[in-house]
Amino acid sequence: MIKIESINRSEALRYLGGAKVDMNNDMDRLLGVCESELLKAIKPKYLYKTIELKDSGLLIGESVKSHLNGCKKAVLLCATLGAEVDKIIRTAQITDMAKAVVLDAMASAAVEQVCDEVEKLVVYENTDSYLTWRFSPGYGDYPLSLQGEFLRILDAPRKIGLCTNSNSILTPTKSVTAIIGLSGTPVENMRKGCASCNMKKTCKFRKAGTRCEF
Repeated sequence: MIKIESINRSEALRYLGGAKVDMNNDMDRLLGVCESELLKAIKPKYLYKTIELKDSGLLIGESVKSHLNGCKKAVLLCATLGAEVDKIIRTAQITDMAKAVVLDAMASAAVEQVCDEVEKLVVYENTDSYLTWRFSPGYGDYPLSLQGEFLRILDAPRKIGLCTNSNSILTPTKSVTAIIGLSGTPVENMRKGCASCNMKKTCKFRKAGTRCEF
């Protein structure tokens, strides 16, 4: 069982735009209020499964092929904070937009923390393999539409209520799907950077002068 006891504020601030956030007493207080509300609402759920990559239909695009080069197997994973977090954010969007923005950023940081904990489980269970870092649909040229296939393979709609809508957006929204390659030889854990990302022209991180983890 995964439990989030605190939310990484530095990561939340990165989602907010980092240097453009004025860290005064009011902001610090708002971060504390949002963290408290989210921690009461977060109910982490997750699934992961080891698959054979050959004939999986998941090696679409050059980004993931490069990422999984040398891997015959991979672990698919998904994680969610639960529907209550979406409800809290939607309510704040009606009553207090500034608070809603902070809630959204902190929830994004929290779901990555859940993924970090799931990844620790994957590492623990695969000590005989070398692992890549987790790679999600939407990175590089890896189609976002594959999220539905990830969830189908994991049986996520039935097991944890994690689905996609017609635009391949996960619901609940504070959720993640990812693939981690398993290799018998050391892998190059290198981020590819902004140049190879198909979101580079609209990326909120680049506009704010920071970077995502890709």
